[in-house]
Amino acid sequence: MFTKPKTKTLFLSSLLLSSTFLSQTHNVSDGYQKPTDPLVIQNLENWQDLKFGLFMHWGTYSQWGIVESWSLCPEDESWTQRKPEHGKSYNEYVENYENLQKTFNPTQFNPQKWADAAKKAGMKYVVFTTKHHDGFAMFDTKESDYKITSSNTPFSKNPKADVTEEIFSTFRKDGFKIGAYFSKPDWHSDDYWWPYFPPKDRNVNYDPKKYPERWNSFKNFTFNQLNEITSNYGKIDILWLDGGWVRPFHTIDQNVEWQRTIKVEQDIDMDKIGTIARKNQPGIIVVDRTVPGKWENYVTPEQAVPEKALSIPWESCITMGDSFSYVPNDNYKSSQKIIETLVKIISRGGNYLMNIAPGPNGDYDAIVYERLKEISGWMDHNQSAVFATRAVTPYHNGNFYYTQSKDGKTLNVFHLDDNVNYQSPSTLNFIIPDHFKPKSLKVLGLKNKIQWKKSGNSIEVTLPKEKTQLKYSTVIQITK
Repeated sequence: MFTKPKTKTLFLSSLLLSSTFLSQTHNVSDGYQKPTDPLVIQNLENWQDLKFGLFMHWGTYSQWGIVESWSLCPEDESWTQRKPEHGKSYNEYVENYENLQKTFNPTQFNPQKWADAAKKAGMKYVVFTTKHHDGFAMFDTKESDYKITSSNTPFSKNPKADVTEEIFSTFRKDGFKIGAYFSKPDWHSDDYWWPYFPPKDRNVNYDPKKYPERWNSFKNFTFNQLNEITSNYGKIDILWLDGGWVRPFHTIDQNVEWQRTIKVEQDIDMDKIGTIARKNQPGIIVVDRTVPGKWENYVTPEQAVPEKALSIPWESCITMGDSFSYVPNDNYKSSQKIIETLVKIISRGGNYLMNIAPGPNGDYDAIVYERLKEISGWMDHNQSAVFATRAVTPYHNGNFYYTQSKDGKTLNVFHLDDNVNYQSPSTLNFIIPDHFKPKSLKVLGLKNKIQWKKSGNSIEVTLPKEKTQLKYSTVIQITK
């Protein structure tokens, strides 16, 4: 007997960035099923230690500087409006969009430059878009010629043409865990958007129950591509599946607005996909976003941070700029805002997957490297309070945020002030858990001995004059 999954209500902070993202908002599902495979359990535990990851949306769409893929979808025209110069009619627009393959030549692509900057900033895993909803493969698939390694793509002549291979091998060599983003829907495939019918929204444009042979063809195509990714690209730790509307019809939650747009069965056979992924990559974490069950090993709130700690593994995917894809002159967040976001996420027990979008030339904007360098300076002093930590009650009290070491012997207290450019006050007063009996205290980044006193479950810290060198936050580390 099936019980319809409920949706966990998230109290979203001010980090919910813009109404333009509402069409992409992903709810966090109840009914989480803890994995039973010991290798998956261990991999998930190790992943929760990493805290800070790099997300990259990249494809031919970067040449137009538009939102990734979504302008192809009639349903989403209201927030991804097509520019007249890209096509006067929908069909002309699609033709011109798909012809971007013929001009995609990111000759400045250098994944080592990205890995170096990300590693210094404390990032410890990477999730790369091997294929987004538009169907353009950023890997060397044998299932389609709509790919970066096709002779139709100028970059195919470059020795680094298989950018997925280059990114995965480079980041893996530098100690990163590797995540493969993959879109279950494929709007380029004739077996998903069948040309016999016009597309009306993001969903399959025919009834798979009425045309089972066509749907089975799409299922096989998807399975084969995921088999390629998980068998041809070395060790992969995370399979990050997007496009939650491709799901068994009985899993739809009618309380979730975007799920109500799903009118037909779109069962992609996740058991078959998950089984081959685990056969090719023992212990791989599978993230079938928003589809509760054994293949959603962690949940993924998007462009938002839960106000409270969650009791299950989770990760917020949030953009460094305003867009997941490359947009010229994007509004990049300050380093202080990025660090504040990181602290809030880890205090609630989550991971921060920060998206940075490469441009059509194959590189990040210069300001991205500035941000990563600034973050690396903060990480140099404070990383012991960030990595391999877990949430602790209270996770948040006023301007103070808390984490603890996994053995419970170290308490980390972050002081933030997200209203102004951070300046540490001379005195800090905060509470600590009732059960925690402190023996020593230090302020990370300061060499001087710190004066402090405890009264009940409150601590008062007096900071020395050198506190002026504390940027973005004050991090107090207490041991018992």
